[in-house]
Amino acid sequence: MTDGIASPAEPAQPPIPRVSPWQVAGTLCWREIVRFFRQRNRVIGAVGQPILFWLLFGAGLHQSFRIAPDGADGMSFLEYYFPGTLILILLFTAIFATISIIEDRREGFLQSVLVAPIPRWSMVLGKILGGTLIAVAQGTLFLLLSLVLHIDLGIMHCAALLVLLLVIAFGLTSLGFALAWRMESTQGFHAIMNLLLMPMWLLSGAFFPIPPAQSGAATSQLALHWCMRINPVTYGVAGVRRLLYSPDQLADLWTPELSTCWVVVLGFAIVTFAACWKLAGKHTTGDLL
Repeated sequence: MTDGIASPAEPAQPPIPRVSPWQVAGTLCWREIVRFFRQRNRVIGAVGQPILFWLLFGAGLHQSFRIAPDGADGMSFLEYYFPGTLILILLFTAIFATISIIEDRREGFLQSVLVAPIPRWSMVLGKILGGTLIAVAQGTLFLLLSLVLHIDLGIMHCAALLVLLLVIAFGLTSLGFALAWRMESTQGFHAIMNLLLMPMWLLSGAFFPIPPAQSGAATSQLALHWCMRINPVTYGVAGVRRLLYSPDQLADLWTPELSTCWVVVLGFAIVTFAACWKLAGKHTTGDLL
């Protein structure tokens, strides 16, 4: 009240509607899927190039590659390289999916999400889950080529393989998210991804077998063995190979046990997602916070 005159009451502000974090994650996930179908060139880049590599290397190295005792029918390079190509598709999809983080920051969409009254983990989960589902969908299409190789996949093995691919794709996409979060240009992101993820793939047993760590082996062979053994992608490739082929076909390969592969792949996915959650909780340039 001023000079005996009552001031009009201010209108009450409507309450801010509460949105479920899971609904936010689902919406961002669906946005990534819609964006993927609107950018058909991503299908060619993520699936076409690994398939081309698989066919070219398979044809070129078919005669010089043998994993079997002399005189026995061994695994061809097309069969050996098949799990590695499958992981390469997941890897390329992770790269293309996490580029959207840089694009969203440049266009202002990411800033609007960051200032919204939602937990950061829901935003992180939505972005990563969208890229993961796209990667698994593309990998499933590539799995149809297993009919050409006469790979006998039972229902249980097929279901376990899809779950394993889901976990591997989640871990790789989380790693891409963590790298892209502080990037400001797609050129720098591509350089870092090629510098880190491609060597991880090459040192996973995807393209050439893991050399055994035998007594009396050369120092370079031992170093290569342990570099490939501590690589988490190695266990993703080995797990896929264990589910696709029989133990007899893998008898002459150093391959981790399937249970070990599951533990390492799950641990890798959890650690990378936790790293993304922590990074997203910090202020970065352009957050408008």
